[in-house]
Amino acid sequence: MKDLLLITPPFTQLNTPYPATAYIKGFLKTKNISSYQMDLGIEVILKLFSTEGLQKVFNTKIDLKTVSENSQRIFALREEYLKTIDQVIFFLQGKNPTLARQICSMNFLPEASRFNQLDDMEFAFGNMGLQDKAKHLATLYLEDLSDYIVEHIDPDFGFSRYAERLGKSANSFDELYSKLSGEPTFIDQITLKILQEKLDVIQPKLVCFSVPFPGNLYSGFRCAQLIKGHYPHIKTVMGGGFPNTELREVKDPRVFEFFDFITLDDGELPIELLHQHICHSEQKEESQFKRTFLIEDQKVSYKNNSKKHDYKQAEIGTPDYSDLLLNQYISVIEIANPMHSLWSDGRWNKLTMAHGCYWGKCTFCDISLDYIKIYEPISAKILVDRMEELIKTTGETGFHFVDEAAPPALMREVALEILRRKLVVTWWTNIRFEKSFTRDLCFLLKLSGCVAVSGGLEVASDRLLKLIDKGVSVEQVAQVTRNFTEAGIMVHAYLMYGYPTQTVQETVDSLEMVRQMFEMGIMQSAFWHQFAMTAHSPVGLNPEEFGVIPVKQEILFANNDVDFKDKTGIDHNKFSFGLRKSLFNYMHGINFEIPLQDWFDFKIPQTSIHPDYIHDCLLEEDQFSFKGNSKIIFPDKNVIAENFIKTKKKNSWPYTRLTFHLKTNIINVDLEQEKAEWLMKVLAEHSIESERKITLQQLKVQFEENLEDFELFWFSKPMQQLKDNGVILSL
Repeated sequence: MKDLLLITPPFTQLNTPYPATAYIKGFLKTKNISSYQMDLGIEVILKLFSTEGLQKVFNTKIDLKTVSENSQRIFALREEYLKTIDQVIFFLQGKNPTLARQICSMNFLPEASRFNQLDDMEFAFGNMGLQDKAKHLATLYLEDLSDYIVEHIDPDFGFSRYAERLGKSANSFDELYSKLSGEPTFIDQITLKILQEKLDVIQPKLVCFSVPFPGNLYSGFRCAQLIKGHYPHIKTVMGGGFPNTELREVKDPRVFEFFDFITLDDGELPIELLHQHICHSEQKEESQFKRTFLIEDQKVSYKNNSKKHDYKQAEIGTPDYSDLLLNQYISVIEIANPMHSLWSDGRWNKLTMAHGCYWGKCTFCDISLDYIKIYEPISAKILVDRMEELIKTTGETGFHFVDEAAPPALMREVALEILRRKLVVTWWTNIRFEKSFTRDLCFLLKLSGCVAVSGGLEVASDRLLKLIDKGVSVEQVAQVTRNFTEAGIMVHAYLMYGYPTQTVQETVDSLEMVRQMFEMGIMQSAFWHQFAMTAHSPVGLNPEEFGVIPVKQEILFANNDVDFKDKTGIDHNKFSFGLRKSLFNYMHGINFEIPLQDWFDFKIPQTSIHPDYIHDCLLEEDQFSFKGNSKIIFPDKNVIAENFIKTKKKNSWPYTRLTFHLKTNIINVDLEQEKAEWLMKVLAEHSIESERKITLQQLKVQFEENLEDFELFWFSKPMQQLKDNGVILSL
């Protein structure tokens, strides 16, 4: 028995839990509030994709004369699916790695239409190991089954979303309410059975639904409906990303037939106050609420009468993943791109470096909302403490920092703290492609275990980047992505088309920029999004300034995506297929030579971008500028010194050969003995374990106490060699 039950309704990710309930459970632990959490999505998937679940799917009657040829084939092969499904799931859970050989034999899995793309992708398998290839094939197998389920069982099914259409900017609650008034679907029945069993065991007083996306909304309501019908004494509350962005103006009282409360923004304090209200109702004082909708006098009321401030990030505790079925998540690989697979392959502990966004200016973004507007970083020490705690509790050393944009200075401190503690971790995060990401900082991040970054290039046009207020240029993005790539860190870019006032020429030029970046090898993965105007972004708040006309509707339920008309009159939808098809090819390193026109079935203008534009952006900048405030880091203090005498034209000088054994190579440099001794002393005193970081100006002062002309020494060929190989980093 627990006071609170925290639920993520179906569906989010197959490979790792969405972190919201783990964050809240970690906080509740600091307050000694008992709770239990569950990811209903993975539990439903495991029930559905099992021998028993598929048997029920295939027992559902279909008319073989009217169904698609693909469904006929899957139904005909149903015994093969029933025979293999449990073993495939075990394999994707990492429990049966030897099955990879069988799967890759191409004579084990039944194959339907999803496997048709293999002809186009066979070239990519040379870059994939046996396990990854098998995961990819097993993913296609599951997608075939998903196609069958969508066609015959439930048209709203999707692996990472469910009935998403009903949640996407539903200004009215009517359609969703009508669907909830109908009979539960096949997927609902599985969901509700699992939920009912859990409710009977946990017996919570309050059930908290975290609804991050539109694709979780319908299931969240269906689950709350069951609770109201069968457990009327249990209170329900909804919070999370969807209500935070979409339900800020909810007015329809019917919503509260399902949920007693809806909370907005950071959930820690609102949930704590609801717990007091429900579990300690004997207290005579007026109940306190924080950013909470509820029903009063049959009307929707917004309560924010608590004078308590939200908790600081340092006070909310470490996310707690207990109760979740961590060893039962399944890793899938949808396309043969190593960067792209990070979202769906492997278990990642989710953490946040900083609350909100330190930039907070992009005009397409919901920067008026607290989850972006209120910026508050966590100290590197606390963050790495939490990493160590999560490693102990989950056994996983992979971390995904889910920041809006991780701050470069904090990333540097986190990297140094990881290296000081000699932790072996793998991590990735979201960033802004800003100039702070120098070659040396990227190398340091790589040393600490960073394997990938994702960031918004958005529209690869300097005019539009300025209009977006992105704070970067295409040239800068190219240089930063080069720095990451050369350090061995993969780069994913979010791309946008259809931004207000964007011309057809700018869309074509943007594609050419992206093509050149992939051809130069400075970007490994990307995804095109069509611009969507949101109610809480600068564009949504001041549409006339951006040349768009919003289509106003009465808001009784959700309000985020706003329909609009662009004054340019351009139909940006028609670019979708060509942009995505070309990008799919570029991500696999092929067809760069194909003219841009060939990706589209309508006439487009020639690009105005010079074919060497990105190449010229990457020409080396001056490396001989003296930046006195740079922090100097010495990652490697293991040096072997050998003294020798250098002779030239009967003159001789005492020299020292310094040998650095790096992980993958050996670096030898010869320095005058005095200078070599000075450098070795500096290496010993300012190793990476030292918390005290010395600046370049301080080094110059130290050097010139006994030696001459520091700049000549610092920019000499031997020192340049050490800097080029990461023996010395300037941050």
